[in-house]
Amino acid sequence: MQKEPIAWTEELRRAFRDPLALAEHLGIPLSSLPELPIEPDFPFLVPRPFVARMRPGDPSDPLLRQVWPDRREAIHLPHEMDDPVGDDHARKCAGVLQKYEGRVLLVTTGACALACRYCFRQNYGYEDTPHSDTDWDAIFEDLAGDTRLREAILSGGDPLTRTDSVIARWVARIEAIPHIETLRIHTRLPVAIPSRVTPDLCSILDATRLRIVVVVHINHSAEIDESFTNAMSRLRGCGATLMNQSVLLKDVNDTADQLESLSFALWRAGVLPYYLHALDPVRGSSRFRVPDHVGVELVDEIRRRLPGYLVPRLVREIMRKPSKTPLG
Repeated sequence: MQKEPIAWTEELRRAFRDPLALAEHLGIPLSSLPELPIEPDFPFLVPRPFVARMRPGDPSDPLLRQVWPDRREAIHLPHEMDDPVGDDHARKCAGVLQKYEGRVLLVTTGACALACRYCFRQNYGYEDTPHSDTDWDAIFEDLAGDTRLREAILSGGDPLTRTDSVIARWVARIEAIPHIETLRIHTRLPVAIPSRVTPDLCSILDATRLRIVVVVHINHSAEIDESFTNAMSRLRGCGATLMNQSVLLKDVNDTADQLESLSFALWRAGVLPYYLHALDPVRGSSRFRVPDHVGVELVDEIRRRLPGYLVPRLVREIMRKPSKTPLG
């Protein structure tokens, strides 16, 4: 008899919040893993569906590398900073960032389902993020008055950590603004917990007049399994355009073979490779850095191997620039 799937909220509640418990679960001795920080600045959170794709007993597993806290996080190099992409400069008001013409980004929450150790927003000031409908009223009124806007982007944190009823209200408010045509959702939750793509969420997205774009964040082909592919099928079924953005990470996806495998795995799951980001220089992230010239060489190599639609654009986000900066 087939088991009922665990609700996404329960999966989030059951997530690992202690790295020692995760190491024990995977059967990996601590002596084979990077030394933990004495006082980590960034929380630890890894849902069990994501852990299920890790290789037991393997301290070099590429999914584990992305989430394992490391004492080297305390090393702050001169070029690293708390706000590497200029979010503070782009902040119009609490909950609203505007970096690029015609688009506005709504910081919907500080919550995520997966604490990636290289996150460029790990030091973002989420304390003033709007919470209630009343908090959002003035924001939506402001968007309605700016006829230059064509696209609204839900980001965070991860907007899909909010309930379907909250998302329905956001979609309705954005849909009521005539000049906004596209709603883009940036999320890692369908990767971390695929059951988050619920029938109610799909109904909300299917019913709107807005064009829906969902951008997921996957760095390695091992993150893609049947449950994720099924979640993407549900989103495609409600008319969403699906794209992926990755971060180029040392010892995770910094070979041509790994990037090629990722592009093919995404394509099989119905997701188009979009961006390959050079690592944002957030403080404490130096262990993940891949030199830009290596990134250019890698993309040149996969361009030789893959059709153009499967080659992500290698870019860097530079504060106060009017667009992402191509690197090759």
